[in-house]
Amino acid sequence: MATTVRLTVGQATVRFLAQQYTERDGVEHKFVDGCFGIFGHGNLAGLGQALLEAEVNDPGALTYRQARNEQGMVHAASAFARMRNRLSTLACTASIGPGATNMVTGAALATINRLPVLLLPGDVFATRVANPVLQELESPAGYDVSVNDTFRPVSRFFDRVWRPEQLPSALIGAMRVLTDPAETGAATIALPQDVQAEAFDWPVELFERRVWHVPRPVPEPAALARAVEMIRSAQAPMIVAGGGVIYSEASEALREFAEATGIPVGETQAGKGSLPYDHPLALGAVGATGTTAANRIARDADVVIGIGTRYSDFTTASRTAFQHPDVRFVNVNITGFDAAKHAGVPVVADARETLVALTRDLAGYDTGADYREQARALAADWDTTVERAYRLGHEPLPAQSEVIGVVNDLSGPRDVVICAAGSMPGDLHRLWRTRDPKGYHVEYGYSCMGYEIAGGVGAKLASPDRDVYVLVGDGSYLMMAQELVTAVQEGIKIIVVLVQNHGFQSIGALSETVGVQRFGTKYRYRDTTTGRLEGDRLPVDLAANAASLGVEVHRARGIDEFRAALRQAREATGPVLVHIDTDPLVSAPDSESWWDVPVAEEAELDATRAARTAYEQGKAAQRDYL
Repeated sequence: MATTVRLTVGQATVRFLAQQYTERDGVEHKFVDGCFGIFGHGNLAGLGQALLEAEVNDPGALTYRQARNEQGMVHAASAFARMRNRLSTLACTASIGPGATNMVTGAALATINRLPVLLLPGDVFATRVANPVLQELESPAGYDVSVNDTFRPVSRFFDRVWRPEQLPSALIGAMRVLTDPAETGAATIALPQDVQAEAFDWPVELFERRVWHVPRPVPEPAALARAVEMIRSAQAPMIVAGGGVIYSEASEALREFAEATGIPVGETQAGKGSLPYDHPLALGAVGATGTTAANRIARDADVVIGIGTRYSDFTTASRTAFQHPDVRFVNVNITGFDAAKHAGVPVVADARETLVALTRDLAGYDTGADYREQARALAADWDTTVERAYRLGHEPLPAQSEVIGVVNDLSGPRDVVICAAGSMPGDLHRLWRTRDPKGYHVEYGYSCMGYEIAGGVGAKLASPDRDVYVLVGDGSYLMMAQELVTAVQEGIKIIVVLVQNHGFQSIGALSETVGVQRFGTKYRYRDTTTGRLEGDRLPVDLAANAASLGVEVHRARGIDEFRAALRQAREATGPVLVHIDTDPLVSAPDSESWWDVPVAEEAELDATRAARTAYEQGKAAQRDYL
């Protein structure tokens, strides 16, 4: 029996990836479900040839999908991994040079959001015989430096395979990180273009089916006891549910814990959907983009139980959300780094396992009927506010909140809303009525403009039985709409709602709060008299652009036409876009919260000086949790 098989490095990589699986709770998942790729001289003869050969000889082993933008395909892979609760992902390959560095932003997004994505950029010649090759960065510091070194700080794992013998350790090292819930993020294996095409005799064991067991670490007894003791001492506790609740599939355990103890639940952007919006202990979003219900409970909470959250500045309202003078934290997290934040009692363990243990060990503890009723009443008041925002009836152009309301009304309980940047994520966090743990998909770790459409493609690939609604502003659409072509090519039905407000209107609103008067945020001609960008609006037609890419397009004038158009869009079989103009000057309901964005300390503009005064007042409430 042969003990080796002769393959190129590219072929060996593809064959290895096709045999990787994860297992959790006794259920196995194919880990690398396919490979996005854009080919150039740096990867065509290696990984490109290997993917072609796999498609011909072993269809479905590692399905190749064509992309239009390297950053976009990484976003799609991140969205895919998020929808699969990090138990499956997609690989991405690009050529050396701009193809590779186009993936850097996607790598940063994946790592910041703790999402497993495998990147396989081409690289320079290992032999150096033809140096400098096309697109090579020549560094006088050393010949082993290439543009791919930019991946190092934004990847959780990085390796460069200078010789075929190094490939097995690189692949296994990447898989170790990708399948570790505490360490996961982007994993980058740079593959020199000559090495990719080089043949080697590989041990057959490298290509055997390999199952990576994803653990559920149980809480250490002493740490659990400390957490229980602190929670039992609380008079006004609250839970902050983060993305770890969703990834751990701990929503049911969270519901049981909240109901048993009477502790209400606020949600981060990544944790939204941890409880259904209408649960009596669901306070909704917490922090700078939160609800008044969650933020009023947060203000007076004496113990905050963070579950799977990294406590971003939006979640803590830049450390102004929790104002109890003696507030303390219990932090349940799979990573020790996050569990130690805010000098909290750390419980480094799986969210679901810890919630089950806390429910058991806190038997008999209850916040009381009055506290439960306070949480319910605050949430009910906020829901009334949401309903008003949904039915605002603003003329002549609708408010963004009305658009959100129509999408929420017409979407199914298991459908997915996707967004990433602009004012829409904040409005969605406050206003979206989430009914399913996977129904809310807003990328707010990196808040990357351009994620939305590519993310919609990845989410639909991961969950084809759900409708995916992509809410995107014109500014973000212009950043990256190319993956609409991928959706057309693959027959991927995503429903894109394009909100046209003629500029970067989220930053426009923010700029007013910092005294910059919407400078540089409107899409306008340059005025020949003043020399400023304050002339007439640009005649940009993004609906026509989408139609030119092969997308079914509906134009809506007003909220009634939008509702009718969205109903039509739901019946589409491929990608469809609904275009609507909105009034950017109508804000969503206030969250009674603050976000730290520094204001110029010295200025001649009255608006800036007034903004500085308001900033210093907000800054006064900021505190360290020590």
